[in-house]
Amino acid sequence: MFTGIVEELGSVISRVGPKLRLAASVVLNDVELGASIAVNGCCLTVVDFELPTESEPGWWEADVSEESYLRTNLGGLSSGDPVNLERPVRVSDRLGGHLVQGHVDAVGIVQMGVPNLVVSLPEGLSRYVVEKGSITVDGVSLTVVEAFEDGFSAAVIPHTASVTTLGVRRPGEAVNLEVDVTAKYIERLIAAQLGALNLGASPGAEDSEDSEDSEGIHHA
Repeated sequence: MFTGIVEELGSVISRVGPKLRLAASVVLNDVELGASIAVNGCCLTVVDFELPTESEPGWWEADVSEESYLRTNLGGLSSGDPVNLERPVRVSDRLGGHLVQGHVDAVGIVQMGVPNLVVSLPEGLSRYVVEKGSITVDGVSLTVVEAFEDGFSAAVIPHTASVTTLGVRRPGEAVNLEVDVTAKYIERLIAAQLGALNLGASPGAEDSEDSEDSEGIHHA
């Protein structure tokens, strides 16, 4: 579980088949094999790492499935690209953003860059996005300013733009999206109650809870 507060702006060292190697320092402070780190909001597992030294930067490596590459913007990464990195939240930590699973729901397309970020939503996600609600964009917890039928807007402050990938996202670029999971649970509970009363459920409610894999991808 994450909070959507990016700890570090890392960068891609290499991508060879499933192996994705990323330069990092902060998220390696207490790293161990098998640990989870969110990359642009997608939860990945550390399979190898090297701590930074006085002369060399640190790095860590993850195995990424082909489906994960296809269903997130990780598939478009190349050497040198910046990525948002966050370690899982600890019970003792402050919850600065909102509860984020690291399970990417879909990829949206930037329509307008920061500070007034506008992102299009794939069909089926708009019902989970509400004004003043939370949404995760490339692993960054944002508050929805306005919800549209096919997208949303969010205000991005200069600090967030400077320390995350959102500052360099341009119209037409892909961003990973994760909606607030609380909305999905509420929909499922209401659908079950309506079904028990034979009142019917809202379109799409029955398949709103998609299965998940260890790399944080919802399967439609």
